[in-house]
Amino acid sequence: MNPADRSLKPTPGFFVHSRDVPIERITAVEGVMEDADRLTLQKLLVGHDMVMVSAFKGKGMQDPMHQHDDHESVAYLLSGKMRVVIGGVEFIAEPGTAWIHPRGVPHFSEALEDSIQLEIKSPPRKTWTSEVVGEPR
Repeated sequence: MNPADRSLKPTPGFFVHSRDVPIERITAVEGVMEDADRLTLQKLLVGHDMVMVSAFKGKGMQDPMHQHDDHESVAYLLSGKMRVVIGGVEFIAEPGTAWIHPRGVPHFSEALEDSIQLEIKSPPRKTWTSEVVGEPR
């Protein structure tokens, strides 16, 4: 993906409800193929300096080892249970756990249960390829 194509345009307005945001089935992140049957994402809000996404990861879904060289991400587990490895350090995330993916640091995750993760990337970068599978309600 061309680096210029990774920038996201800010969301118009100040508010959004998830029911108004399309659901995307993710096919790859940073060019690494994903388990498209178990990973969906909603791009909730885009600001000038960050993007907030909600990701549903079905039990057994593995996010292959990858890294982001042009942004960092912070994540927060809303529900479920995940095994997360960042820079060689492994931990089990449960609801209420937060973590960071620094620029250039390899990371991996596996959904041990159906999980919902909130993630904020700064600056806002579209690191995924996808297809829309659910229209706003």
